[in-house]
Amino acid sequence: MAVRKLNPVTPGQRFKIINKNEELTGHRPEKSLLVAKKRSGGRNSQGKMTMRYMGGGHRKLLRVVDFKRNKNGITGVVKTIEYDPNRTANIALVHYADGEKRYILAPTGLKEGQQLMSGEKATPEIGNAMYLKDVPLGTLVHNIEMRPGQGGKLARSAGAYAQLAAREGRFATLKMPSGESRMILATCMVTIGTVSNADHNKEQHGKAGRSRWFGRRPRTRGVAMNPVDHPMGGGEGRASGGHPRSRTGLYAKGYKTRKRKNASDKYIVEKRKRKKK
Repeated sequence: MAVRKLNPVTPGQRFKIINKNEELTGHRPEKSLLVAKKRSGGRNSQGKMTMRYMGGGHRKLLRVVDFKRNKNGITGVVKTIEYDPNRTANIALVHYADGEKRYILAPTGLKEGQQLMSGEKATPEIGNAMYLKDVPLGTLVHNIEMRPGQGGKLARSAGAYAQLAAREGRFATLKMPSGESRMILATCMVTIGTVSNADHNKEQHGKAGRSRWFGRRPRTRGVAMNPVDHPMGGGEGRASGGHPRSRTGLYAKGYKTRKRKNASDKYIVEKRKRKKK
């Protein structure tokens, strides 16, 4: 996957950087796996705006993605790799031997026509779903379950992955994308490989109008408001606004929001590394 910088033939294309999408093979989504996507536009049931900076955007259809990968022992064939407007990663349409069709998260290197398998019979190859107890140590995985049968919850965005570091008793230790080391039950399912579209973070919209297509309206800076509207508002001239904080006064930088006594702390072997300032 690579990115492409456009020729500045218009002002909006001067800073635009887009994905080449060389991996994509499908253009029209599978109709049986589409669901209408409702959007609130920031309004509640009374029609009153309760969330700012939301609204507009292109119409979207939700693709029903299989995060559980519970078609154990049934061979599937990758028919197409497609773009999904609802996520940063690409998705793959898989046709199973029993006639069922499902979308899955497409890992990097997955090819059209490749065969996939889930369950205990699966081998540690890209795109296969396996139990953590069967995955070789050091393997890169994604779409990780936190509870058996729950469906993948961790490492699902573009380019994300975790590494299986150790296995002891009922638990396996995974090094997460954040740098955190966490214990997860070895009976949880994971998918082999890294999530596709790793260059997504290099994209640049190039113009404000493209943000509107995503349903994002212009955001007013806190320092540009009055003191009655925002803690950082007011002051003579261009005042700095003080310590960065949210509209409700919550600090934006350095303030820990995680509970001190979180129930899942016992599963964290090593906490994530904080960025050095």
